[in-house]
Amino acid sequence: MVVQEHRRRGGAFAVAAAVAGMVVTSACSGAGAAAENHSGGGPADEVRRAADTLTGAGSSKARTSMEMAAGGTRVTIRGEGGYDFARRMGRLRVVLPKDPAGADGHKPITELLTPGALYMKNRGAGVPADKWVRVDTTTLDDGNLVTGGATDPLAAAELLRGAQGVTYVGEEELAGRRVRHFRGTTDIGRAARAAESHARASLAAAAKGFTQDVVPFDVYLDDEGRVRKVRHRFSFANQGRTVAVTSTTVLFDFGARVVVRLPDERDIYSGKVRA
Repeated sequence: MVVQEHRRRGGAFAVAAAVAGMVVTSACSGAGAAAENHSGGGPADEVRRAADTLTGAGSSKARTSMEMAAGGTRVTIRGEGGYDFARRMGRLRVVLPKDPAGADGHKPITELLTPGALYMKNRGAGVPADKWVRVDTTTLDDGNLVTGGATDPLAAAELLRGAQGVTYVGEEELAGRRVRHFRGTTDIGRAARAAESHARASLAAAAKGFTQDVVPFDVYLDDEGRVRKVRHRFSFANQGRTVAVTSTTVLFDFGARVVVRLPDERDIYSGKVRA
C-alpha cells in the first residue's frame, strides 16, 4: 500500500497530532471490473465528479472516524454532525479516545468547518471554556485532512478529483441502501489543481506538506452518484515514528437541515494555545 510521510512543521492546534503523540508514547514500542456507467465516462470520471454531486445534493448528516496506529497501538477519534455542501460549511462534535489508563481525557470538541478555516470549541490546553480557537487551514501542513481529528467531508470529496487507477469493486449494501464500491488512489497535487476555489488552497498546502502525493481510497456511491462512504489512508511522521491514519466519512439523510453559525470575533481566543 502506498502511504505518505507527513512533515509536521508546527501543529500547536493539532488535535490529531496530539492524539498521535499519545499513541506513540503509549506504544513505546478485488480485481477491478468495468463499472456500470451511470452518468457517462468510466469509473475514474464518476469518482472525480463526487464533489460536484455532493454540492448539488445540498446537505446531509455525517459521521466521521479517524483511526491512528503506531507501534501496535490503535486509537480512534469519532465525530458526528452535519454538512451544508451548498454553503460549504459543517458542524461536528468530535470525541477523543480515552487515555491509556482508560479515563476520559477531554470533553467533546465542537468543530465548525468552513473554506480555509477550522473553528474549535473545548479545545482545552489553556483556552477559556467559552472561547473558540480559529485555525487557518491553508497554513497547515496537511490542509486539515487529519489535523482536526476529522476530514472535512467536502474536502474528502474534493480530494477525489485527483483519482487515478480506479477500479469498480462491485455492488454492496450500506445502511440498507445499494451502493457501488470503487477503489483507487488519488494524487493530492492533481486534486488541488482541479478543486473548486474553496478547497484549492488547503489541498495545495497538503500537497506541499506530504512527501508523497498518492493517497489510497475506497469510496461508495449511491445510484445518484452521491458519496455514502469514503475512506482515505494517510500516514505521517511523529517523533521519529510513522503513524498510520485511516480517515472515514459516512454521509446520510441527504437534505437534512444543517445549521452552522460562526462565532463572533469577540468569542475567538487570541492568546497562545498550548500543544
